Amino acid sequence: MFESLSSRLDKAMKTLKGQGSITEVNVATTIKEIRKALVDADVNYKVAKDITDEIKDEAMDRQVLIAVKPGELFTKIVYDRLVDLMGGEQKSINLKGEPAVIMIAGLNGAGKTTFTGKLASYLKRQGKVVLMAACDVYRPAAMEQLRVLGEQIGVDVYLEPENKNPLSIAQNAINQAKATGKKIVIVDTAGRLTLDDALMREIAELKSALKPAETLFVVDSMTGQDAVTTAKAFNEKIDFDGVVLTKLDGDSRGGAALSIRREVNKPIKFISTGEKMEAIDLFYPDRMAQRILGFGDVLSLVDRAQRAFDEEEAKRISQKIRQNQLNFNDFLSQLQQIKKMGNIKDLMGMIPGMNKAMQDIEIDDDSFKPIEAIIHSMTKYEREHPDILDTSRRKRIAKGSGTTVQQVNNLIKQFEQLRKMLKQVSSMDMQKMQQQQQGKRR
Repeated sequence: MFESLSSRLDKAMKTLKGQGSITEVNVATTIKEIRKALVDADVNYKVAKDITDEIKDEAMDRQVLIAVKPGELFTKIVYDRLVDLMGGEQKSINLKGEPAVIMIAGLNGAGKTTFTGKLASYLKRQGKVVLMAACDVYRPAAMEQLRVLGEQIGVDVYLEPENKNPLSIAQNAINQAKATGKKIVIVDTAGRLTLDDALMREIAELKSALKPAETLFVVDSMTGQDAVTTAKAFNEKIDFDGVVLTKLDGDSRGGAALSIRREVNKPIKFISTGEKMEAIDLFYPDRMAQRILGFGDVLSLVDRAQRAFDEEEAKRISQKIRQNQLNFNDFLSQLQQIKKMGNIKDLMGMIPGMNKAMQDIEIDDDSFKPIEAIIHSMTKYEREHPDILDTSRRKRIAKGSGTTVQQVNNLIKQFEQLRKMLKQVSSMDMQKMQQQQQGKRR
């Protein structure tokens, strides 16, 4: 996400590094490079020009702040402008109503149905009782896709396969929600391959009749400036409440995220990466600006970890670490939890400094498959007692997992190093707790 833009902005702002002061000459050079970087990242030219003009004006107004190095000051100015461009602050969705109705709109291929499932899963984790309504009556298998997602996340789905009237299905779903105590109904509407009058009329009629508490427009970020054009057209017809950007993990430019807020004057409320139901995040303009500038996004990483990791499981693992009893069953369990957090490269990009380091490295979820195969090729007793893994057992495990003995050896070595490190960290934490308790008693 944003790898190309981040790299270009970093290169552009290096112009000011080591300069004694901010001047019209070095600012002009840097501004020119930033504008080119934004346009190349698919940011609308007018938007790119406006924001760089604002950066230039502010940089020249604040040249008197000689206590701050020019590069650092300029980075702060760019950061502030990016945050402002993307909306300034995080905006929540409206859940008023009995039940609250959320309507999902957008073109085919934008990821509406997948996002419907992700949003339902997100709300369920917050303790909400949700019903999904399958109102895409045109796309083959759309209803079946939503039904499968519902089973996967444990959320009920209302569908009428023979009914071709989306408004009727939605109204029946709302009645079903009232009768069964569901507090939220998410309506997955139909899309089209292109904008057309029939699509717009149907969406407008649905919104008029359902009066949803929240209408979210889902847009594929990989479509670049077309995303902004589509958003404008939908907004003119249905006056949606917020934008959802999908497939951000597949676009290193990310210009849509920077353009769409200013062009339609509607907040971006969620971002979605990948197909996993857990891969959904609230949109925080400040956090996104940090990622664009290569500062990482630790807060979002923590949010994902808290959603993915089971609290009781974490306590159990913590206890085993303190007793130095961590085994390969525990290791495999934690690996599965990490995979739930989303695309691995995207997660690495949230760590400060890693976005630049990972730019030319391809990492996908298949990277874990050899590790999983090795662990699954161990017997139950071997997984529980890693210390017994001698040479003959390692050869058998390598053959059974389709890997090499060297790969098995490397995994076991890394596991032992991890176990020692975690034991040391745990011991240090225990010592600190004991010192704090002794201090209180004094």
